[in-house]
Amino acid sequence: MKSALSVHEIINRGARVLIRNGEVFVLTEPMVSYCPFVAAVYGFKHIDKTAVKRAVEMRIEKFGLFTDRRAFPENLVVPYGTSEIIKTCMEAGLLDCAVTVCDGAGTVISWSPSLVQGIGAYLTGIVSTSPIENTIRYIERHGGAVLDAETARIDQVEGFRRAVELGYRRVAVTVAGFRACQIPRIRALARRLGVDAAIFSVCNTCVKAGEVDCLRDADVVCAGASRLVKSRIGPLARMQLGVGIPVFMLTKLAKDLALEYIRSSEIGYVAFRCKMPYLVEERSPKLRE
Repeated sequence: MKSALSVHEIINRGARVLIRNGEVFVLTEPMVSYCPFVAAVYGFKHIDKTAVKRAVEMRIEKFGLFTDRRAFPENLVVPYGTSEIIKTCMEAGLLDCAVTVCDGAGTVISWSPSLVQGIGAYLTGIVSTSPIENTIRYIERHGGAVLDAETARIDQVEGFRRAVELGYRRVAVTVAGFRACQIPRIRALARRLGVDAAIFSVCNTCVKAGEVDCLRDADVVCAGASRLVKSRIGPLARMQLGVGIPVFMLTKLAKDLALEYIRSSEIGYVAFRCKMPYLVEERSPKLRE
């Protein structure tokens, strides 16, 4: 199960990052030069390769991501974050389980809301990962199953199919922008199997022009820093959460999930009608020119 060499590739702020045996290598320049979340959480007001490297290292040091000492923090971290919304809606009974991706495990089916949050709290888009025995054992003992423990492969379509085989009928699925083509396949499979799929399109900063239309089949679309997503998907939204890094609710199901998330929160909200998307430029991430 456990690889002799621990190798993981992720996308962070649009940069490709390789983590080999705990050492971080930033392979490409980040696409984002400023992000309000990074500034608030990590203190970096300008994002370059050094900032990306340090931000990933900080997550490894504090939470053990990509190592055999990985922590699974259950606290809600990101306002309007995908794992936060899914956790809240699973606890409310609107969703039965979630198909997400975890470093050291690949595609994971979780029926524990806390496990969903523990996996996703501090994670960004995983391109590939290798199996880590301790991580896989934790998942299997805390309300989850790994699609392929031998290889830690990432396949959200097969993960969704496995969740249905396990008996779940209302399944949340996360799909990163660089796998956007899987979204229509999951939607078609859900229709064929007669189950409900709540598809969350995440990590979309790098989504390409030829793939952005695949996001139309999602329920929830996280825009990230993508101008494409804001301009082509934003106008389709029935509801939007956040203005700096907007999250678009495209379907009635998505709107129901968002309203449950809001209902469970104790902070104040204001609601008003507007033409989507509603953006506040000075609060938005800045793309590198």
